[in-house]
Amino acid sequence: MSETLTTTEMNCETGEVTQRPLTAEEITSYNAMIAETEARKAEAQAAATALAALKTSAKAKLVAGEPLTEEEAATIVL
Repeated sequence: MSETLTTTEMNCETGEVTQRPLTAEEITSYNAMIAETEARKAEAQAAATALAALKTSAKAKLVAGEPLTEEEAATIVL
């Protein structure tokens, strides 16, 4: 990343606003939060994809008159 990450701080008593570069520790923390967010997004997407596949499988089995697995039956809302 070539751009300098900055933070804006405001003194609520004086109303003074200052902008400063992030410290190395703040950049490390920021990068860790970004990585965690991306991991959570990927996990949520994988879970949504798996649920959609399970529902598709359950629907196909119902149409074909085949027995459902317990997981497939759990996806059905009555």
